[in-house]
Amino acid sequence: MRFLLALTFAFAALAAGAQQLPVADLSIGMHLIHAEVADSPGSRMQGLMYRESMPTSAGMVFVFEENALHCMWMKNTLLPLSVAFIDEAGAIINIADMQPKSEQTHCAAKPARFALEMNKGWFAQRGIKAGAKLRGLEKLKPR
Repeated sequence: MRFLLALTFAFAALAAGAQQLPVADLSIGMHLIHAEVADSPGSRMQGLMYRESMPTSAGMVFVFEENALHCMWMKNTLLPLSVAFIDEAGAIINIADMQPKSEQTHCAAKPARFALEMNKGWFAQRGIKAGAKLRGLEKLKPR
């Protein structure tokens, strides 16, 4: 299963002309997430642009260099996504739904160290709200 997910990410990255990113296993409660890690300025800028699909339990975690009021947008992003802004302790600050190809910004309600993008509605469908804690973020550092 993990091999197939990695293979899916590799093909998606090649199709989008993107670099292959490392994948981190994260969890929220009983939900496991295989998240590509955007931990450099270039990978954070590229994000999920030009992707046409993403597996249900997959996402992208953005690792920021500093705790700040980070914002996300969807320019050149084809998938509808939900983003969770997350503090240094791994607690979700707020979640926003984002529309494809939009330049509308969605920002953290308070300083965040991470952002996790998943398919739109992923958090709501699982009853995950602000205050929920993610495990696995402690090993992620910006490059």
